[in-house]
Amino acid sequence: MGNSFEFKSNFAKRILATLIDYAICYAFCYLYVIYIGDDDGRGGKSVNGLLALVVLLIWFAYFVIVEAMYGATLAHKVLGLKVLTLKRNEIEFKHAFKRRLLDIIDIYFYGIPALIAIKHSSTHQRLGDMWAGTIVVDTKDPEQFLKVQDEANG
Repeated sequence: MGNSFEFKSNFAKRILATLIDYAICYAFCYLYVIYIGDDDGRGGKSVNGLLALVVLLIWFAYFVIVEAMYGATLAHKVLGLKVLTLKRNEIEFKHAFKRRLLDIIDIYFYGIPALIAIKHSSTHQRLGDMWAGTIVVDTKDPEQFLKVQDEANG
């Protein structure tokens, strides 16, 4: 397969989708802590020990498992974004896991590392995408997606 397809940043959509996805994940974690957590003595709630692992499991389920199964998280799907391999194939669990492991670097410092990487890499990948060998395409843009599907099927 040649490189006749386009790499586009989908910058605004990706930022919006990421903000929505993290708001959804945060909301689930917040509700979990509010309903399951113990009073922390300062007017708040907290979870400790094994109960704290549930917060990590919520993140893992929402970002890694959902993305591995559907190629997109909820907000990315709604906005027409999908994660594919560089060869424009469907991603597997290993791709979703690797790209999400670097969320801590990509999103740390208000997402500036991810923004710089997306803007300055020729394939518009954030660090997690570079490591996982993935790209984010707009399924509603024929230059990015339909041509890819034709090439993959042809």
